[in-house]
Amino acid sequence: MNMPEYDPVPLVAPERLSAPVMLTRAKAHLDLMRQRRTVRDFSSEFVDPAVIEACVSTAGSAPSGANHQPWHFVCVSDPATKRAIREAAEREEEAFYGGKAGDAWLQDIDPLGTNASKPFLEEAPWLIAVFAERYGVNDAGQKRKHYYVPESVGIATGFLISALHNVGLATLTHTPNPMKFLNEILERPSRERPYVLLVVGHPSSSATVPRAAGVKKPLETISSFI
Repeated sequence: MNMPEYDPVPLVAPERLSAPVMLTRAKAHLDLMRQRRTVRDFSSEFVDPAVIEACVSTAGSAPSGANHQPWHFVCVSDPATKRAIREAAEREEEAFYGGKAGDAWLQDIDPLGTNASKPFLEEAPWLIAVFAERYGVNDAGQKRKHYYVPESVGIATGFLISALHNVGLATLTHTPNPMKFLNEILERPSRERPYVLLVVGHPSSSATVPRAAGVKKPLETISSFI
């Protein structure tokens, strides 16, 4: 089999900034991202699909193993589909909070104020189901191996959350376990594994967030400089 040859093109380099401007931009981005909070109280206010498309395109620009881009994003605004997802997710969550999670896990998430009821899955204008492709399929129907799938999809999801926050939208990373019901409801092939269900929209006017979630580890705890 003939392998594709390396075909280089000139790099479109990012603007070279002075050290003071770099620091100013870095701190401005830090301030922006420090405002991000996981939200569970959403408004039903309309969000333009074009905005979601642009943010998903940003996610699709993420680096991935061998540039195979092993992800698929299903963006849902249809009320009936959101209702089906909520009903399936709450069945899994009832088992989780009913004892499946174990005492330690439930104690750890108690300060976050979560429970098995997930009305936001219907209230928010958008749900984005992120799927990780275990392997690809070429035009001839042959399997194509993917590399570093969890890492690649995790990076893309981070890009997506950041892009959504940048335009003023709130998000919630929802991960009921198991999530195979998403394959059935959203008609995705078995080679795709549900990675995360992202709830997207504007927060409601009465939204609150847990104080505990705003406590982040300091720089000296999360980093080392050598």
